[in-house]
Amino acid sequence: MKIIDILKQEQVGLSFEVFPPKTETSFDSVRAATERIAALRPSFMSVTYGAGGGTSAYTLAIAENIKEKYGVPMLAHLTCVSSDKASVQQRIRALKEAGIMNVMALRGDLTPELEKTDRSKWDYQHAIQLVEELKKAGDFCIGGACYPEVHPESPNQREDILHLKEKVDAGVDFLTTQMIFDNNLFFNFLYKIREAGITVPIVPGIMPITNANQVERAIKLSGAFMPQRFRAMVDRFGSNPAAMRQAGIAYATDQIIDLYANGITNVHVYTMNKPEIAAGIQKNLSDILGSSFV
Repeated sequence: MKIIDILKQEQVGLSFEVFPPKTETSFDSVRAATERIAALRPSFMSVTYGAGGGTSAYTLAIAENIKEKYGVPMLAHLTCVSSDKASVQQRIRALKEAGIMNVMALRGDLTPELEKTDRSKWDYQHAIQLVEELKKAGDFCIGGACYPEVHPESPNQREDILHLKEKVDAGVDFLTTQMIFDNNLFFNFLYKIREAGITVPIVPGIMPITNANQVERAIKLSGAFMPQRFRAMVDRFGSNPAAMRQAGIAYATDQIIDLYANGITNVHVYTMNKPEIAAGIQKNLSDILGSSFV
């Protein structure tokens, strides 16, 4: 099933993101964790793609396994940073052969090594080029990323939204946000992009912070604003692992309820491969999700 068809449904839904193993030795444990998350029957699941394409084979293996074993619609990430056209086309063919027709088209993060290279020689400079490649390759449902708090490489939000519009016009069917901790920033962003003529579904991304050590990494990865209410939670419960986990699940649940209450129909949860976190959020939302959670 195409993700865009799921997102156009009126009932609320919840989707989960997982990541593949970095090495073959950890594949079995990661597969087991992702299967436990898939057993919760989310609206769909996405599988990330390591920086520089290092986990591309594992991304496809995890996505194919969940699709075949649990029948959950799968969204496979695909990045193009530093990749040549031949390798990208090969990965696209592999996705088609595996029956994965939902693709999150991303440029990909610049590792410290990549930042030192001459980018002018790369076949792909931006995600829009990958979107165009996917449109030519077949009937893919294409997702894209967006940044409510501005892409770190954009000079301002206005220019960031202009580039986002170009990406959508190139063929992106829906957008998923970087992690957000303040829903007001998301609603403000949603207003601005609708004004700019971007009408595709926008899926807010929620990262449950259940360990105080995650805070610094989350800020580094996303640059996301963390409101005082969130910081107070971490300060109060961060030294107690069990309490912090419960508080983190509750905070994420509260964000999701607020999003549903304000007309958002699907929320994407960055699970960090933690089935207990995904299950805790699902349990908190069980009556809200009701029979629509399949």
